[in-house]
Amino acid sequence: MSEPVRLLVVEDEAHLAAGLKLNFELDGYQVDVANNARDAARLLARPNGYATIVLDIMLPDLDGFALCRRLREAGNYTPVVMLTARNASEDRIRGLEAGADDYIVKPFHLDELLARVRSQIRRARWERNRGGPAVGGDQLSFGRAHVDFAAHEVSVDGAPLHLTRLEFDLLRYFADNPARVVSRKELLEQVWKLRNYPNTRTVDNFVARLRKHFEVEAARPEHFLSVRGAGYKFVPEGNG
Repeated sequence: MSEPVRLLVVEDEAHLAAGLKLNFELDGYQVDVANNARDAARLLARPNGYATIVLDIMLPDLDGFALCRRLREAGNYTPVVMLTARNASEDRIRGLEAGADDYIVKPFHLDELLARVRSQIRRARWERNRGGPAVGGDQLSFGRAHVDFAAHEVSVDGAPLHLTRLEFDLLRYFADNPARVVSRKELLEQVWKLRNYPNTRTVDNFVARLRKHFEVEAARPEHFLSVRGAGYKFVPEGNG
């Protein structure tokens, strides 16, 4: 008999935390609850880990954005579904930039939250279980980098590199559109799934991250090129 899938719920509202714990357990999960970031960090330090973290943004000691960012900086890439009462696009972007995998606004339908958690667990399991070589469009080599999209593996100069979900999705979109100028608006719509979002600075921030990961000199990019007044262009063979 397989062991139950473990979830961590980080929520300071006691009644909501208890309700989430009960419903996740009824759905077959083993659930731990932390009421603040300090307790969450202690639980996350235990062996075996969690399949997904359900993380509230408003915590008494450290907000969920900061906690998620610290997890990613520490090399913990457990899927994170953020809970928030804020519905602004800026907050959704901030959560995704911090490294969250999904974002759901309170009040939410329980069935939707359960479905999103299941989706994150399936995705993580699929990525772990992908084995063997990929072919064709599933692999990309450029500069010092090699990317196996099917296995979700990236290396630079032979050393493994872990990308956040959004970094990986952005790289995939560029790879699917080589040598084509793509606007910031297009990237927001196709990668971030945001329409009519006026602030394109987040695209610039993520392109800067890709340059830092992959370019020999981020200030003098050869692959992720700016096209003045138009957007960006990915040139796998380099601009030299």
